[in-house]
Amino acid sequence: MRHFLEINDLDIDELHHVLDLSEDAARPQVLAGRSVTLIFEKPSARTRASMEVAVAELGGHPVSMRNDEVGIDIRESAEDLARLFSGYSTLIAARVFEHEKLERLAAAATVPVVNLLSDLNHPIQILADLLTIRGEFGVLDDLTIAWVGDANNVARSLAIGCHMVGARFRLAHPPGFGFSSRTSADLARLGCAPLICDSPAVAVTGADVVYTDAWYSMGQEAEAARRRATFAPYRVDEALMAGAAGHAIFLHCLPAHRGDEATDGVLDGPHSRIWPQAHNRLHSSRGLIRFLTGDAS
Repeated sequence: MRHFLEINDLDIDELHHVLDLSEDAARPQVLAGRSVTLIFEKPSARTRASMEVAVAELGGHPVSMRNDEVGIDIRESAEDLARLFSGYSTLIAARVFEHEKLERLAAAATVPVVNLLSDLNHPIQILADLLTIRGEFGVLDDLTIAWVGDANNVARSLAIGCHMVGARFRLAHPPGFGFSSRTSADLARLGCAPLICDSPAVAVTGADVVYTDAWYSMGQEAEAARRRATFAPYRVDEALMAGAAGHAIFLHCLPAHRGDEATDGVLDGPHSRIWPQAHNRLHSSRGLIRFLTGDAS
């Protein structure tokens, strides 16, 4: 039984296989007569829609549960929920605040557990990102991906994913908003040594991909005003994109706070691939489910 809590829970061959399955136009009914439990401690738009549609396309029935219905460690422990839903479903997927809850779900479950987002990482987003980049350039190795902004959970997963596929990862962030000590230690243990700086211009110079994310996330709304002032020099605008390679693409995992982390001219401009990237959340979710349910085709 396999769990998918971090992007490197796959090895490199498995990662490419999942991407291959994601690109496959076939819809084998590997979930026919079965269900998948989707737990949302944090609300979602893209994640819930893409997972529910992916399950349905593979013949299964998605059962989405809100936090007020499950109450991890409030109404029931993570372990008891894992035992409960293991008896109902072929797979459990959860979007949580603390990553430790996913680890406890996985330890108690008798079916695969998938990370739909945690405070530590966001591996299913990276599957969609890599699928988008590979679809654009035909390859993943020897590309340069520049992240501009907060070194958050998505940046961590992307750094690891880039290391796995042989791409260069650069990070430009304001002082005090870099990787946590845990992430820095994990990257060092994996042999991942990204270029880290405080200059967006340095990070994007000649880059094939420029990537940003919201300056504040769910639960950080009270910090919005302070973060806007701190991150303003890290806005991705047309002038910054001009420093990347001429063929560069722009990515954002969405939702975007337009005019904050990126201008409309970039979000809607010729370099933007944010909508193919968002749609690839469906395709990569379908590929991952096929892989975890043993579909080797």
